[in-house]
Amino acid sequence: MKNYLLIAVLLSGFLGGCAAYQARPLDMTADMAHRIPSLTENASKISLLKSDSNHFNPDDGLDIEEVAILAVANNPALKLARDDVKIARSKALDAGLLPNPQLSAGLDFPTSTTPGSTFTATNFGLSYDLAPLLTRNTAKEIAESDIREADMVLLWQEWQVISQARMLFAKSCYQKKLFQVLTTYRNILSDRHARIQKAFKDGNLTLDSTTNDLSAFLDIHRQIDELTRQIHQTHCELSRLMGLSPDVTLNLVGNVTLQNIDKNQINSMLDQLAYRRPDLLALKAGYETQDLKYRQSIIQQFPAISVGITQASDTSNVHTIGPSITLSLPLFNQHQGKIAIEKASRKRLYDEFENRLMNARSTISQILADQSLLKTQLKTVSSTTTSLKNAVDDAEKAYATGNITELAYTALYARLFHKTLEQLNLEQASVEQRIALQTLLGSNSYMTCNGKRKP
Repeated sequence: MKNYLLIAVLLSGFLGGCAAYQARPLDMTADMAHRIPSLTENASKISLLKSDSNHFNPDDGLDIEEVAILAVANNPALKLARDDVKIARSKALDAGLLPNPQLSAGLDFPTSTTPGSTFTATNFGLSYDLAPLLTRNTAKEIAESDIREADMVLLWQEWQVISQARMLFAKSCYQKKLFQVLTTYRNILSDRHARIQKAFKDGNLTLDSTTNDLSAFLDIHRQIDELTRQIHQTHCELSRLMGLSPDVTLNLVGNVTLQNIDKNQINSMLDQLAYRRPDLLALKAGYETQDLKYRQSIIQQFPAISVGITQASDTSNVHTIGPSITLSLPLFNQHQGKIAIEKASRKRLYDEFENRLMNARSTISQILADQSLLKTQLKTVSSTTTSLKNAVDDAEKAYATGNITELAYTALYARLFHKTLEQLNLEQASVEQRIALQTLLGSNSYMTCNGKRKP
């Protein structure tokens, strides 16, 4: 009876500490937000954002930093990454728990009666597996390393989302500038096309002489239609990145400007790259985890052992009590395969870290070389564009007074139009590379946003 009471007490204590199940049905109508949410978190805590970017006010438009803030706070993929961090922390909790002892009980009922026998025989046993204790500290270190890796993976994903948000913001800005340039040129061609068509109908021009004009007129409309589609695509991509429905109106304000590159500062950052880039720190944590798993597999070579104590009584009413021990015999499996797998996995992570670090340095060096080339090209194109603008201004006055023909004026403006497109494309390429450089270095330098005044 005392044994039964003991079992009842243990079971009641076990049931009292159990968690209760809570159902959470799937949302079958999940949808993106249809308005920009209000953010209460401190944006200055978000890595890779400027320290003064803690003001989020969508009422006066979204600048490049506010777009990044909203994307980090509301991006659907980042929500999954944050869930992974919670899972890693839960696993760390589980790894720190001690293994439970094992309680066994049994009853034997005699199938025949003999003089002096009792009605039943009983046995109770309490045992404890010692093997998990040998690797418990290592398991806790593995779990803690997994948390560091999950944190760094999350941080790197946040950096990627910030970079994507900035890229799409810059892309949208240059698409707007390009649309203005195309629209202005279309208006000029439209006026000329209307006059040429009238002259053709009046019999003053032949069909062959209108071919070039018609081709240019149709081509500019094609470019505008294609750009309109691209603008809508950029809007949808940015909205999706920020967890918003495409029907939300985004009032993007401000512009992106470039700053001079300090190569000495970049070289200093390159030396610290392995200590500041989250993806490299995540790989480092993953390597440390794998090293611990390799060590754990070596410890697990030792035979599994469990100890306990057993109390029993037989049908002749003889009561016994004594210790017990269970030991596995490593005759066929000495963890050779497990050790080889963990060692090879550690080697792969070692090589992956080196490869990622070398690629990061190579990519940064390539961007710096491209930036030097783009700077030279932009200087030349900008100078040519300025000269053409002055020439077009003079030609416009001459055309108004009848000193040059419309064909000469339109041809000169066409040269300015194509050179302006070239300049915008070079500027956009340079800005996008600067955004990539910020992410690769983990820096806020080399690019600024202006046009929105903050209180």
